[in-house]
Amino acid sequence: MARSIPPNFKAPIFSPPSSTSLSFTFLTPAQFSRRKIDWRSARTRAIREWQEYEEAVKEKDLARALRFLKDVQVKFPSSSTESTRSVYGELSSLGLERDWEVLDTCLNADDLRLVANAYAFLKDRGFLPNFGKYRSIVLEGPREVTPTVLKSSTGLEVSKLSPKKWGVSGNSSLVLIGLLAGVSVLLNQGIDIRPNLAAVLGLTMLDAIFLGGTCLALITSYWPPYKRRILVHEAGHLLVAYLMGCPIRGVILDPIVAMQMGIQGQAGTQFWDEKLQNELAEGRVSGTAFDRYCMVLFAGIAAEALVYGEAEGGENDENLFRSISVLLEPPLSVAQMSNQARWSVLQSYNLLKWQKHAHRAAVKALENGGSLSVVVRRIEEAMVT
Repeated sequence: MARSIPPNFKAPIFSPPSSTSLSFTFLTPAQFSRRKIDWRSARTRAIREWQEYEEAVKEKDLARALRFLKDVQVKFPSSSTESTRSVYGELSSLGLERDWEVLDTCLNADDLRLVANAYAFLKDRGFLPNFGKYRSIVLEGPREVTPTVLKSSTGLEVSKLSPKKWGVSGNSSLVLIGLLAGVSVLLNQGIDIRPNLAAVLGLTMLDAIFLGGTCLALITSYWPPYKRRILVHEAGHLLVAYLMGCPIRGVILDPIVAMQMGIQGQAGTQFWDEKLQNELAEGRVSGTAFDRYCMVLFAGIAAEALVYGEAEGGENDENLFRSISVLLEPPLSVAQMSNQARWSVLQSYNLLKWQKHAHRAAVKALENGGSLSVVVRRIEEAMVT
């Protein structure tokens, strides 16, 4: 049946697609084959170069590893072929995990400026947003820190923030008491171990004089509570140095390696302050550079006090602080050194308290045997979350 069309009806208008809205590119078999060969060649070359980077990291060659990372960014500009850019983009996305590894090569680097360049490179790439975030903290707060101020701020007496001699307090005193009690019991049983004890004490003295206590430190480092305290102490140094913008060369937890590297004590964290070194070379030291250095130096003591309620380690840190204080012009008096030490440990204590999650992450990473790159990454992840 026919239908009538209303007089006011308007037929819809359909516009054909614009000639520029759709385009198709067809490759000939020869062109497709050439692109496939170019992609495979670029991929092989990229894999080979990333393998060279891995070898540089394995060999602790900071200069070569850093040079590779810098070259990757400029080697293939936007004018490169699409296949080459896509291959390096693909491998670089996988390599983001590897960029951090350049920090693991810093420990063997003799040129500390190169270490600083590695941190600057990663920061520019956006990997280390919190590196140097709190370097201006040395300009904040009162300068005069009395024992009363220190206690009101931390809840701890000054004596709790001072290193202890072995056997005087904490776990070491319990060990000493147990040792003396055991000797007493053996003597009462008619077992004379005094010659053996004298030999042990003699060896201990020789170890302290010629090896800096390395053998005793190695033995005690296997005791879990003592080992964890060392990790807490070194993580404090590492975190404060990182947040203050001081490049960290490495963390040494093996007493033998520490002795070989000339580090006093059972462990050590090596960091570098370029400003302080330049000023020392010029025969002057500014207040900000010295304050920043002291904060990092006392961060281990502050970390122990924060976690355990008192510090046991840090005697070598205090000795280093005194040796530098007397080199200043004019040298610090005893009262000035005491105030500087209290101010430094208070600033580090507060900073670690604010960033306690990052400190815990650093301790856990060290406890799991993580390298420097892993520890720094865990710090960044903790501060983001």
